[in-house]
Amino acid sequence: MAIDADAPAVMRLSPRDNIAVALRALKAGESVILEGVTLTIERNMAIGQKLAAQPIAAGDIILKYGCPIGTATEAISPGQRIHARNVETRYLPTYTLSE
Repeated sequence: MAIDADAPAVMRLSPRDNIAVALRALKAGESVILEGVTLTIERNMAIGQKLAAQPIAAGDIILKYGCPIGTATEAISPGQRIHARNVETRYLPTYTLSE
């Protein structure tokens, strides 16, 4: 299946988010456009993986769907993958399991 050159490669899920999600496989060094801004992809990424949509400083809260999902443990450049080595998870339990 051919890639539609006009189709977006990444998207922000909420206007408040500082990350975006890959809508297709992305290759290291590839440039993609997010809301008029060019991002250079740091490393190969699979569909659905998260990447920085803007510069993120160490200690900044990572927002996805407008909700905090973690805290950056180091500076993250636009286009850099968001993963367990640069973000400390901050999910809060929203329910309890019953036995």
